[in-house]
Amino acid sequence: MLNSVPAGRQLARRTVTIQAVATLLASLACLAIGREAAFGALAGGASITLGSLLTGLGTFGGGVVGAGAVFGRLLLGTVAKWVLVVAVLYLAIAVWKWPALPVLAGMASAASALLVAARFWFGRG
Repeated sequence: MLNSVPAGRQLARRTVTIQAVATLLASLACLAIGREAAFGALAGGASITLGSLLTGLGTFGGGVVGAGAVFGRLLLGTVAKWVLVVAVLYLAIAVWKWPALPVLAGMASAASALLVAARFWFGRG
């Protein structure tokens, strides 16, 4: 066994924290454009961050089980994440009429934060 369940939970917490920080930074940067742009970036990044939290809770929330059950939880969590992301994307752009570019920038900053963190802070890469 290469990793334990607590190590996976810790990695999920770190990921969500780093994505939340990246979301806040993107939102602050978009505040220069306007309040709606800042809200859009916040909503976009928050959807990715909350989706990652859902995936982490779904994957590591049930304790120690077999590999098939963990894989099923991971798939279910990933599906829940992307359903959430698409719903927020629709709400932010079509319903609340926030500018699309800041919404997508918030999503991109949260999604890319994991890659940057894995490369530089976690020493993997």
